[in-house]
Amino acid sequence: MNPKRSFGSFENWLLVLGLCYLLVFAGLPLLYNLVMSFQEVDTMAPGNWWARPWVGFANYIDVLQRPEARGVWVNTGIFIVLSLVFQVGLGFGLALLFQEAFLGATVMRGLFLAGWIMPGLVAGVIWKLMFAGDFGVLNHVLLTLGLAKESIYWLSDARYALYAVVIANVWLGVPFNMLLLSAGLAQIPKDLYEAAELDGAGTWQRFYTITLPMMQSTLGAVIALGVIMTIQQFDLVAALTQGGPANASQVAQYWSWQLSFQTFEIAPGSAVASLMLVAVVATAVVYVRATRHERWV
Repeated sequence: MNPKRSFGSFENWLLVLGLCYLLVFAGLPLLYNLVMSFQEVDTMAPGNWWARPWVGFANYIDVLQRPEARGVWVNTGIFIVLSLVFQVGLGFGLALLFQEAFLGATVMRGLFLAGWIMPGLVAGVIWKLMFAGDFGVLNHVLLTLGLAKESIYWLSDARYALYAVVIANVWLGVPFNMLLLSAGLAQIPKDLYEAAELDGAGTWQRFYTITLPMMQSTLGAVIALGVIMTIQQFDLVAALTQGGPANASQVAQYWSWQLSFQTFEIAPGSAVASLMLVAVVATAVVYVRATRHERWV
């Protein structure tokens, strides 16, 4: 049996320091933002936060009733769903590919991960050059292959702007999904595949009967993390479209920033941020409830 650890043990002090860090640098800003979402905030006379007039849910009603609100939430939903579908799908495919031993697999895996560690703003600038209507690489490839008859102005055409941001976000998120899914695949015993192959199971049968059931927990974690990371994706929107043209690519996270720091409507901006926080917490709760029956050893 392991001896009981005293409160003054090194591990416990590390835990206390970690909790203090979270409370100061994450908990307090979140609490302050939540409080502002229920107040009337005057940027010209900020005053004490506890002395501001309380307005209840007026800020939430305001942002939900604005003419652009419906488009923002629809765009946010499309952005999250499309990003998750392609990030998880492509990440899973690459993870399965790199489970096989072939020449150059290690180098290719490293190249994929190099894209993931790139800051979002840097990735956004690179993709902005690739999406350029007159000299962009993407249009050049499409025209050369005959897949497009004329140049597509990805970032200035309302029909394509949101999907351009989705493409960039998928590229940025696939390596992270691949990494997590590769770790999950590595935990599946090889004996199961060998036994199934001896029983005559084909590639797709082994995938549906062994890989998918054994990967449920990992897939759930990847999807939950994907929702959280996509909800807070701000850099790509700022670098590519700034929510335009005509709010065609406006999503909640960028709208919250615009309200707070461009039009200085801090309280409505805080309300939008709080609604996003609710979505993040709801995602985490659903994931925890879905996996609470599992035992970790």
